[in-house]
Amino acid sequence: MKNNHYDAKTFSLVLRAMIEKFERDMRESKFAELMNKHFAASSIPKGIHCLSLRLTDEYTSNAHARRQLPSPEQVPLLSDNAYHHFVLATDNILAASVVVSSAVQSSSKPEKIVFHVITDKKTYAGMHSWFALISVAPAIVEVKSVHQFDWLTRENVSVLEAVEIHHSIRNYYHGNHIAGANLSETTPRRFASKLQSRSPKYISLLNHLRIYLPGLFPNLDKVVFVDDDILIQRDLSPLWDIDLHGKVNGAVETCRGEDKWVMSKRLRNYFNFSHSLISQHLDPEECAWAFGMNIFDLRTWRKTNIRETYHSWLKAVQNLKSNLTMWKLGTLPPALIALKGHVQAIDSSWHMLGLGYQSNTNIENVKKAAVIHYNGQSKPWLEIGFKHLRPFWTKYVNYSNDFIKSCHILNIIQIIMKRAGNLADFSWYNENQLHSCRSKRFILL
Repeated sequence: MKNNHYDAKTFSLVLRAMIEKFERDMRESKFAELMNKHFAASSIPKGIHCLSLRLTDEYTSNAHARRQLPSPEQVPLLSDNAYHHFVLATDNILAASVVVSSAVQSSSKPEKIVFHVITDKKTYAGMHSWFALISVAPAIVEVKSVHQFDWLTRENVSVLEAVEIHHSIRNYYHGNHIAGANLSETTPRRFASKLQSRSPKYISLLNHLRIYLPGLFPNLDKVVFVDDDILIQRDLSPLWDIDLHGKVNGAVETCRGEDKWVMSKRLRNYFNFSHSLISQHLDPEECAWAFGMNIFDLRTWRKTNIRETYHSWLKAVQNLKSNLTMWKLGTLPPALIALKGHVQAIDSSWHMLGLGYQSNTNIENVKKAAVIHYNGQSKPWLEIGFKHLRPFWTKYVNYSNDFIKSCHILNIIQIIMKRAGNLADFSWYNENQLHSCRSKRFILL
């Protein structure tokens, strides 16, 4: 009996040790998956990087690539409210080309389209070259860099403060290291948030520009602001005729719809209501809405204090001291506060979300949507994009263009698609392949 008792005790100890090891291994695997997915989502594919470099070089050597955009006789149309004005802020030339091409090809009145493309200083030459050399006539395209807006060097510098705040928040919350994080003292969810804070888009000046549109375009009454990860499949001109009932922002609500995973977002999904400052000002059951494709009434906006409210919440000392527990990262949570009471819901068919973070999207619904949005990490230009959703996007890539061909755009992705099968499965994206991608300059960190 004594020996049997000893054996049972030993067995229980060994079993416990095995279970603990299994849990540790599972935990480490989860962290590895999050890390690899983060690197994959933050990467710049070699082809897209090549495209930017080639077009920048073209800007310096080709006078046609430096021609004025738009032509002098079309400049007055940039502030003509009889036209349909789109605003796109991005540093991704390929994505910008797809957004503009899809808008023009889907429009019943392309001659009425004016695109205001805003980019950063490093991308400006390449972006200008693309639209100077690749005509989208009869539509009009203006390309400007943020440094070309005089408001940036005058009194309206709050946007710069907002970016600096996000720099401070990122460093305070996570520091400048990922590899050195003590995984034993954090959870996968918290680690994912830390990785998210490292995403370049959260500290990009371009990400904050939408909240300053009335100042950027003082002569325009209405604009449609679009993200660079959207695709336009239907004529959007009726958006300018939608009655916003005195509201500033026409947006699709994300708390109701067929897709319960994507369309189930309420304020509780973005804010921490255990924080007193949040619970005092917001209702957790209030419906959220989406950025990505919004119709903004700038004339009404100028009569509000939306910008000031947005900036004051970003500067809230509590947000920094509370270790970023007030809301999720990004510009949407503070915008949900700043634009509270200023949003008019529009029909959900105008804007379909979720194509960048779930693979079981209804294809028929995708085909019917006016705008499809690849929000999430799995962008269509990345190798982790979902292969069955990518063709909607790639059909607007001009593969006959010499720059596209010389940079082998999406060739690597197509090879990986054949090898990987289902790109929704990230298990194939192991550390060895990540190291291989780094060594081949596919991922530029």
